[in-house]
Amino acid sequence: MRVLVVEDSPTLLESLRLGLSREGFAVDVVADGEQGLSYARNNPYDVLILDLLLPKLDGMSVLAELRDKPDRPHVLVLTARDRLEDRVQGLNMGADDYLVKPFAFEELLARIHALVRRRYQEKGSSVEVGPLAVDVVARRATLDGKALDLTTREYALLEYLALRRDQTVSREEIEDHIYGVHRLPSSNAVDSTICLLRNKLGDRKHLVRTKRGQGYVLESPSP
Repeated sequence: MRVLVVEDSPTLLESLRLGLSREGFAVDVVADGEQGLSYARNNPYDVLILDLLLPKLDGMSVLAELRDKPDRPHVLVLTARDRLEDRVQGLNMGADDYLVKPFAFEELLARIHALVRRRYQEKGSSVEVGPLAVDVVARRATLDGKALDLTTREYALLEYLALRRDQTVSREEIEDHIYGVHRLPSSNAVDSTICLLRNKLGDRKHLVRTKRGQGYVLESPSP
């Protein structure tokens, strides 16, 4: 899943970038509101983590500008402004969640996972596609109850296909959601990862189908 962090503290920004990257997210980071708005407008993020006290353009203004954007990311406001009026204003301006600094990284992570599930209309932490189960919180996948040994990139691709199960997903959509702005993939990176993933699915490799000229679909088995 792809996350944008807009935060003007260099220390916190780098800490969030490293922490979320270790958790398997594709993370982009920017330090002011104008750049944050530009990134959010031009890239398909799943979650936007947004400070309110930003240079050039404050967080409330970013929220207002994104309010009518089709398919805008779910927004988690992360700020030192802890007054009730601030929380109410942030939520009324379009934020999906509000977390006050200082915070525990584990809580931030749990809230991000909750926003991802909400974005893809998943109620539970596990997405099941026939014999395949993908736990988006524990970040692990099992096939017929046995754990799959996946690389970070293989898991990220499988997770995205699982959240979009039974939908044809283009190569460009996959690239947009598992790579950051500054980590552009090679031209055959998605195809290569699909091939490796199918090999690990063994005799269930048919679960990931190729739609020629369209993309890939993780398809639920017929009853």
